[in-house]
Amino acid sequence: MTEPLVDHNSTVVLHFDLKLEDGSAADSTRVHNKPAKLRIGDGNLTPNFEACLMGMHVGERKAFTLAPQDAFGMPNPDNIHHMDRSKFGSETPPAPGMIIAFTQPGGVEIPGIVRDVAGDSVTVDFNHPLAGQKVIFDVEIVQILNQELDS
Repeated sequence: MTEPLVDHNSTVVLHFDLKLEDGSAADSTRVHNKPAKLRIGDGNLTPNFEACLMGMHVGERKAFTLAPQDAFGMPNPDNIHHMDRSKFGSETPPAPGMIIAFTQPGGVEIPGIVRDVAGDSVTVDFNHPLAGQKVIFDVEIVQILNQELDS
């Protein structure tokens, strides 16, 4: 029996370490020993990230660098909002660098980073915190589940 390889029909269980260009750690599944489970082709991963996983086998480890557009995207100026300070609770006044969860219509929460507080205006950035960053993924394949697509 041949060893399974990551292909277009795979669900992949993997560990990853995510680092920034300067070498600082941004995220890791190894910290809590909880690997990620990803489905190739479901639209949650960028095509370039998926391409880097293709052909890998269980136990294989590989590091690759992704440009911002292939990782978390570029910052979108439309995702930066200026809000009135009165929208924030007095028990926790907004301060630059603070991450606050905002509830959207429909109850979905989205995190925003306070970038600036000037008088009654609070600037909140809803871009992904790693948008615009070149990132380095160090992945290790734990399990590959190849499934034929249902017709």
